[in-house]
Amino acid sequence: MNFQTRFAAYCLKAGGIISNPTDTIQGLTCLPKFESSMTRILQFKHRSSTKGLILLASDVYYFKDYVKDTSLLINVTTDTQPTTYLLKANGVTSQLLTGDFDTIALRVTHNQLITNLCRLTHSALVSSSANIASKCNARSMLDLKVFFSNKLDFIIPPKTYNTQASKIINLQTGEKIR
Repeated sequence: MNFQTRFAAYCLKAGGIISNPTDTIQGLTCLPKFESSMTRILQFKHRSSTKGLILLASDVYYFKDYVKDTSLLINVTTDTQPTTYLLKANGVTSQLLTGDFDTIALRVTHNQLITNLCRLTHSALVSSSANIASKCNARSMLDLKVFFSNKLDFIIPPKTYNTQASKIINLQTGEKIR
């Protein structure tokens, strides 16, 4: 594991916010145990707290503390196309994660950076696209600096900038939302 990944994990464990490539697009990431970090992400993006945030992880194990029915986690898989699943949240999951919904958005990925960050932090990762609400996602280091100036604790630039968002499926109803 390289220094960049270890330093990113250190920042996250200290309550920091990083920008990093995910399996879909460049994201803003923090740990779900830090409400203040999730609040800061929403503020940076000018995003309403009613929308909620996504949890990413390398294994469904990391989601067990956030869902009402853990037996449904077996259905959260890695698909050929990145897929975010909505499951009923348990009663103690932060409203910053769920927004105004009774569900939580979860995505398992085998992205090596996400896998390493989950291992080093022993946690799922909060993720939100690296953009200002309703604007295009960051497509360069310059975009990240313009959007977020010195607000981020660390930036891991991607090798290429992806622009494709994940599919979204409600696991309770089977409804394909995107």
